[in-house]
Amino acid sequence: MQQLVPDEAHDRIDINPIRWSDPLRWLWMGWRDMVSQPLISLFYGLCFWVMALMLLAVFNTVPEYTLSAVSGCLLVGPFLAMGLYDVSMHMERGEPPSMGSSLTSWQSHTRSMGMLVMVMIVLELLWGRASLVVFAVFYNTAGMPTTATVLEAVFNPQNWEFIAAYICVGGFFAGLVFACMMVSIPMILDRDTDAITACITSLRVFVDHTAVSAWWGLLCISAVVLAMLLPLAAGLLLVGPWLGFASWHAYRFAVRVTAPTELNT
Repeated sequence: MQQLVPDEAHDRIDINPIRWSDPLRWLWMGWRDMVSQPLISLFYGLCFWVMALMLLAVFNTVPEYTLSAVSGCLLVGPFLAMGLYDVSMHMERGEPPSMGSSLTSWQSHTRSMGMLVMVMIVLELLWGRASLVVFAVFYNTAGMPTTATVLEAVFNPQNWEFIAAYICVGGFFAGLVFACMMVSIPMILDRDTDAITACITSLRVFVDHTAVSAWWGLLCISAVVLAMLLPLAAGLLLVGPWLGFASWHAYRFAVRVTAPTELNT
C-alpha cells in the first residue's frame, strides 16, 4: 500500500489496492445510486445531453468554434460532476441527498475547483497545440486541412503515418487528463483538499494501478461512445449520471484519507 503524507498536520492519504473486478463493482454501485435518485439523475442527464447537443450543433454549423465550445464544457462539466458526487456522498453517509445540496456543493470549494479547471484548460491548450504541430509536420507541403475537413484527414487510411502520430499525441494527453481527474474532484468534495494535492493523488492512483485504471477508462469511454451512437446522443441521459455516480465509488475504493486526529488515536 502506497502512502502520501503531505504534512504532519494534514490528512494522511493512502492509495488502496484495486482489482480488475472493482471497476465493474463501481458501475454497479453507480447504477444503484442512479436508480435510487431518478429525478436528480434525470436533471444531470439532461445537462450532459444538452452539452453534447451544443457541441454537435457547433461542429456541424461553425466547426471553427468547436474548440471554444469544448472549453466551455470543460468549465461546466466538473461542477456538474461534483453535484453527482455530492448525492453519492450523502447516500453513503446515510444522509438524504437533495437537489439543492448537489447544485451548491461547489460553493465551499471554489478556489480548488477553479484551480483544477485551469489545469484542465491548460492541458487542453497544450493538446491542441501539439495536434497542430502534428498537422504542420505532415501537411507542410500539401497545405493544412481546414477545420471542416479535419475528420476526413484524420480517418483517411492513406494517411496512416499521420493517423499513428495523431493517435499517439492524442492518447498521451487524453491519458494525462484522465489520470489527473480520476479521483481529484470527489477528493476535493470529500476532504476539501487543494487542487494540487488532489491531482497528485489522482496521478498516484493511476501510476500505482495503471492497468486497472486504463480498464476503468476504457469502460467509461465505451459507455460514452455507445451513448453517442444513439439518435441525438440520447444515451447520455443515462450514461452521464451513471458514470458520475460510479466515479465517486472509484474514489472511495482507491483512496483512504485519515485525519490527523485519527492518526493520534
